[in-house]
Amino acid sequence: MFHGSIPALITPFRNGTFDEAAFRDFVEWQIAEGSAALVPVGTTGEAATLTKDEHFEVVRVCADQVRGRVPVIAGAGSNDTRVAIGNVQAAKAAGADAVLMVPPYYNRPSQEGIFRHFEAVAAQCELPIVLYNVPGRTVTDIQPETVIRIVQAFPGRFVAIKDATGDLARVSTHRAALRSELAQLSGNDDLALAFNAMGGVGCISVTANVAPRLCAQFQAACAEGDMVLALALHDRLFALHAALFSDASPGPVKYAVNRLRPEISTELRLPMVEPAAASKAAVDAAMAVAGLI
Repeated sequence: MFHGSIPALITPFRNGTFDEAAFRDFVEWQIAEGSAALVPVGTTGEAATLTKDEHFEVVRVCADQVRGRVPVIAGAGSNDTRVAIGNVQAAKAAGADAVLMVPPYYNRPSQEGIFRHFEAVAAQCELPIVLYNVPGRTVTDIQPETVIRIVQAFPGRFVAIKDATGDLARVSTHRAALRSELAQLSGNDDLALAFNAMGGVGCISVTANVAPRLCAQFQAACAEGDMVLALALHDRLFALHAALFSDASPGPVKYAVNRLRPEISTELRLPMVEPAAASKAAVDAAMAVAGLI
């Protein structure tokens, strides 16, 4: 169900509120440029500072604009299992095709607690679930044995994983046990080439906000086994992957998008602030290397 280049979409703001018109245009551009699916209200979408009503309004607008042309995977995680269940139900009502879910953060459950969390979500929700393992943000790490246990316990419910651990060996560990049961998606743009070479099938990407066509072409080259082209595209994009994290995300990526599409504001919500001048310079230089400006 999920493969290729999948942008973790920014959420545009104007004067403190969600800029629906700019977001609709951005979604349309992403589809035209070849993105294979869309992730609204993830980390890059500043979900942490959206109200619940805003969160699912962004999902609704995304699904409405997409009109079934690509899957919409809504961010829906929480460190409260009851809230996570409610989020999945709300995402379904808003028109999402699937949800992206981190394990509970901050309260740091055990591996058994992580399993029970996802067990409870699966029991009360209908949408396919993409696991999102990003211990650098959540502190909680879904160990490979727990990933395998979750997927095998609920056939067809946990369809993919966004793996942002940086541990490439996990791709092989997951594959050995699950094969085609789990679509493995990189959560790190800079590791996507190696991730795909080891059996991954795509990337939930920050860089695709800025370079959707190049990211789609890169993923297509990987899928077709054209590693010469894939490496050339990786090299072209590598500086941009780094520059977009040269300051707290999504500041640099919003700055980069605004350079290409001035109608999309660079506005952020506190505690996120404008990237430093050095970060902006790094983004500008990387966009030039990629041939975007």
